[in-house]
Amino acid sequence: MTPLIGTIVCIAGIAWLFLLDRDARVPASLALWIPTVWLLINASRSVSQWLQITPTVTLAQQYSEGNPLDATIYGILILAGLFVLNLRSRQVRQFLQQNLPVLLFFAYCALSIVWSDHSFIAAKRWAKSIGDLVMVMVVFTDPYPLTALKRVLTRASIILLPLSVLLIECYPSLGTVWIPDDMTTAYVGVTTFKNLLGMVCMVFGLASVWSFIEAWLDRSMPHRLRHLTAHGTLIAIAIWLTVICDSKTSFSCLLLMAGVMVFLSQRLVVRKPHTVHLIVWTALALPIFALFLDTVGTLVHALGRNTTLTDRTLIWKAVLSIHINPLLGTGFESFWLGNRLEAVWNMSVKGIQEAHNGYLELYLNLGFVGLFLFGAMIVAGYRHAFVAFRRDPHEGRFRLAFLTAALVYSLTEAGFRMMTPIWLVLILAVTGVPSAVLAKVRQQVPAASWTRGANRRQIRILQ
Repeated sequence: MTPLIGTIVCIAGIAWLFLLDRDARVPASLALWIPTVWLLINASRSVSQWLQITPTVTLAQQYSEGNPLDATIYGILILAGLFVLNLRSRQVRQFLQQNLPVLLFFAYCALSIVWSDHSFIAAKRWAKSIGDLVMVMVVFTDPYPLTALKRVLTRASIILLPLSVLLIECYPSLGTVWIPDDMTTAYVGVTTFKNLLGMVCMVFGLASVWSFIEAWLDRSMPHRLRHLTAHGTLIAIAIWLTVICDSKTSFSCLLLMAGVMVFLSQRLVVRKPHTVHLIVWTALALPIFALFLDTVGTLVHALGRNTTLTDRTLIWKAVLSIHINPLLGTGFESFWLGNRLEAVWNMSVKGIQEAHNGYLELYLNLGFVGLFLFGAMIVAGYRHAFVAFRRDPHEGRFRLAFLTAALVYSLTEAGFRMMTPIWLVLILAVTGVPSAVLAKVRQQVPAASWTRGANRRQIRILQ
């Protein structure tokens, strides 16, 4: 297929998917395009990379030097989000009061800039990372928060997944990367690295599984077949992309968490919510056993990987050999800067900028204090998710599945790094929604999606 024909087919396919998934039952706020654009950029490439405006600096300098164009765009999006939140000040106040563990974690990240040996760079990165929290608040202070969440994720999915296929198939100079060390071609799609493409496919694939299950269960949904077709297509694209990019972590998480969502849709689980704990803890225990307790490596070998987890164990050993303050860490997003970066490259793999383990990454940057505060945020988020499941299984499925997905994914990838899709959906999963917003929705739209679980007779359980 020629690039021109492929582009026309891709644009037509994206328009077709938008047409299939349109839903006029609940009005869409224009403000939702702010988090949508934020997600589109962070789930693909920066604007400067799309425009191919790259500075002529060394690889190490690229990790510490920002681009003025990208900084400007991030600043505009954050300011636009803050403007929207200023108009929703009452909901914002209640959101902040309900999510103190999240705020405390972000506050500690800001405090850690003080002891960073690259404080200016750390401060710039923290200022941009606040954008994640701003975007989450824009979504969850919307009058129809669950619908807003679905629309942001679906819009990004419909644009980025087909576009990845187009770049791989018709524009290989953009969608693929040649790896001289292995003499192989890596498929990157809209991203810059195959594992990033895997993460994007996992996040958006699970989002489509979530929406597909909603449409499957709700037999009264208008144009139900259209929604099933749209999200079924997106799931198929996500699986195909995850397979060809050979990201085993993302592929395993996608299948495992899709299974979790299906189990959470069963009649027994909805009637006995406490069985949720068994499902979630089993989903967590299985990969932990496969990666760290299975000395034979049976499950790891079954995925086509060796016991070194593609040299991850070498990277873990290298970063742990670097002296840091174990209590406080090196400061927010500061470990992979300066001499430490060069030292790790010399001991392990040149070019890496992450520990390939989210928990280890938090320890290196924020120390044991950061790990403790992050743990408190996760515990509070799990409580929010469980309460949400008892109130509305549809909402609870999203929270529980994405919370678990982020925890599992971060066993072998840096899933807790801010301004990434997996981090954004983790924050969406652990934050609570202001009760005032829920009350407003219940009063204005009694059958709105947040309250669908209030009447259990309305739910059709997947058999």
